[in-house]
Amino acid sequence: MVITIPDPSLVVLVGPAGAGKSTFAARHFAPDEILSSDAFRALVAGDEADQAATRPAFAALHRALEARLRARRLTVVDATNVETQARRALLARARTSGIPAIAIVLELDLAAVVARNGTRRGRVVDEGVVRRHHATLSGALAADRLATEGFAAVVRLSSDAELDAVRIRRRRAG
Repeated sequence: MVITIPDPSLVVLVGPAGAGKSTFAARHFAPDEILSSDAFRALVAGDEADQAATRPAFAALHRALEARLRARRLTVVDATNVETQARRALLARARTSGIPAIAIVLELDLAAVVARNGTRRGRVVDEGVVRRHHATLSGALAADRLATEGFAAVVRLSSDAELDAVRIRRRRAG
C-alpha cells in the first residue's frame, strides 16, 4: 500500500499505546520530522513514562508543532491521539497554518496490541490503559468520527502485514 503524503503536511499517528506508532514513524520519517509525546515527557521530566509531565510536555510539543508548521515543514505527531480533543488541538494548528493534516490510524486488534505492548523495550504501559485506548479508538472509528474532523485523508492500517507493506510517497504541495 502506498500512502501519498503532501509535503508539507501534518501527519497524525493514531493508535493505542503499544500499537507500533513510534516504530512506524521511525521506519517512514526522518528523526527531525517526528514530534513524540514520550520524547517531550523525557525532555520535561527526564522520564518518558512520567504521566505528571503530560500537560507541560504537550504544551512544548504544540509550540514545536506551531513553529514547524509556520516554517512549512512536514511534521509527524507520534502520540496516542485516540481522544477527540487531542486530534482537535492538532487539527486547529494545521488549519491555522494552512497545512493539510493526514491521520494514519493503527487499528490492530486488541490482543495484538496487548502482546506488542508487553514486549516493548523500555516502557510497558499498564494493560488497563491500553484497553481503554483501544476502546476509545474503536468507538471513534465505529462512529466514523475521524472522517468528519477535518483530516484531508484518514488511512486505516489494521494488521502487521498492512503495516509492513506501507510505503510513503511524498507529493510536493503547491
